[in-house]
Amino acid sequence: MDRRVWRAAACAVAVLLTGSCGYAAAIHAAEISEGQLVGRWTSPAGTSLTFSKDHTFAGTGFDQVEALAGCGNPGALSTGRWAFYGSADGSSASRPDETVTRGHDLSLTFTDVPNCTVWVYLYGGSEDPAMCPTRDPDAGCPMGGYLKRDGDGAQP
Repeated sequence: MDRRVWRAAACAVAVLLTGSCGYAAAIHAAEISEGQLVGRWTSPAGTSLTFSKDHTFAGTGFDQVEALAGCGNPGALSTGRWAFYGSADGSSASRPDETVTRGHDLSLTFTDVPNCTVWVYLYGGSEDPAMCPTRDPDAGCPMGGYLKRDGDGAQP
């Protein structure tokens, strides 16, 4: 086979893997501030999440979030706490930390089922980010599973 054909095939495989395996999320990760997160986010599937500055959230439509399927009755979930992943003390360990004020992924822990935690990655541009709750970041965001911020005045 010609060298150009091999190169084209390798590029096609790389594009396929990047688009289908969630690597695109890492490549296109959006880092946002607490001020940009606070407010209402909605998905085409009908999930709505409202984040507050005090690290609480309220929402509806969690039965539409595939990542919450193992949390008993996801449709009954409504409130919880959020935190960016990171380390406010400068260590290299990344974990949910409510003192971290910006990030590109966060953790949601539900009040009614404290052992029900979902990881959320932020992607797109920092000016117009989207978020995806998921159990496996390499799987990408399910169709209709992403949430976009409602235009009610995010602060940088």
